[in-house]
Amino acid sequence: MTFFIHLYCVVWITLLTACSSTTGRELLNGQNVVSVAPIKVFDESMYPRFAEPIPNVTVTVGKDALLACVVDNLRGFKVAWVRMDTQTILSIHHNIITQNPRISLSYNDHRSWYLHIKNVEEVDRGWYMCQVNTDPMRFRKGYLQVVVPPSIIDNMTSTDMVVREATDVTLVCRASGYPEPYVMWRREDGQDFNYNGESVSVVDGETLTITKVSRLHMGAYLCIASNGVPPSISKRIMLMVQFPPMLSIPNQLEGAYIGQDVTLECHTEAYPSSINYWTTDRGDMIISEIPAPPSVFTTTLKSVLDNQTIRKKGQLQIVQTNDAVSSTFQGEAFGEQIRDFDFYEENSAPTTSKKKLLFLILLVINAARQMLL
Repeated sequence: MTFFIHLYCVVWITLLTACSSTTGRELLNGQNVVSVAPIKVFDESMYPRFAEPIPNVTVTVGKDALLACVVDNLRGFKVAWVRMDTQTILSIHHNIITQNPRISLSYNDHRSWYLHIKNVEEVDRGWYMCQVNTDPMRFRKGYLQVVVPPSIIDNMTSTDMVVREATDVTLVCRASGYPEPYVMWRREDGQDFNYNGESVSVVDGETLTITKVSRLHMGAYLCIASNGVPPSISKRIMLMVQFPPMLSIPNQLEGAYIGQDVTLECHTEAYPSSINYWTTDRGDMIISEIPAPPSVFTTTLKSVLDNQTIRKKGQLQIVQTNDAVSSTFQGEAFGEQIRDFDFYEENSAPTTSKKKLLFLILLVINAARQMLL
C-alpha cells in the first residue's frame, strides 16, 4: 500500500511539474489549470492538515454519492482525488482529470472539496483518496459502499409445479444483490405446514425440499429475498399435488314421504377435479336435469301434510316443513281429523290401520276434487 501511495505522489508531482511550466496549460478535458510544483516546508505548522477523516459512504445503486475532504491551512497547496484500487487520478485542484462523465467536483472556501458521483454503479465500489501535494504527500481515504437491493433470478428459480402425492418435491429460489440476500420460504396464507415431520411456518435457504408430499401441502408458497436494502422481493410459486378421488357421505340413510323432496349428499375430494355422477343400484346413471312428471295426487298429498307432525312407532317425531309446494289445503270438515292422525298406533290391529290409511286416501281425493271445482 505504501508503494502505491508513493507511486501516486510521483505521478501527481510529475503531472504538476509538467503543467507548471506554462500557467494556464490546457488539459485533455478542455479546462485550464494553474499548477505549481510540490512545496516542501520545514516548519511543520505551515503544512496543511485534514480537519476530519473522510467518512465512509453507503449508497444504493442508481443513487448519487458524495465524498467530502476538508483541509485546513491549505494556502498554496493543491488537493487531488484518486481512485485507489484502479490507480486513477480523478481530479487535481479545480479540474477533473478522469473521462468518466458521472464524476464532478465542487469546493467551498478553499477548504472543503467534494467529489460527486452520479448514478452510482457497482463498479464504483471501493477506496477513494484525498491527497495534498506536500512533500512527503499527505492523504486521507474513505470507502464508497454500493449496495444493491435483492432481485429474484427467474431462470434459476422454480415455477408452478404439479407433483403426485407421496413423492419428493424441491422448490428452488435464487436471488442476487449486495450484500448477498437472505432467502426464506413460507406459505402465502401464513399457515404452518409439515416440513419433513415438523410443523413450521418458515424455512430458511434457497431450496425447499418436502419428502413424501401430501395434499395438505397444496397451495401457494412465497420465496422471499432480503438483504437489508429495501425493498425486499418475493416470488409466488403454486404447488399442486395430484391424488385420486376420495368420497365422504354425511348421511348414508335418508328417508322421505311420497311426493316429498329429498337431497342426497356426496362430497368428493380430488386433484385434478373429479367427474361426479349418480347411479341406481342397477348401475343406471341418474340425470338430474330431467324433471319428474307432475302428479295431482302427490302434490295434493304434500299440501295436506305440510307442517303436520307425523308420529311413527318406535321413532322420534318428524316435522315436515316442505316449502316447495305453495298451496296449503286446509279442509274445514277434515282438518281436525287430519291434524293428529296416526299411521300406526300401538295395540291396533292391521285391519284398523288399513282402514285409517284408506280413509286418509279418500280425504285426499275429496280434497283434490274440491280444489278442481
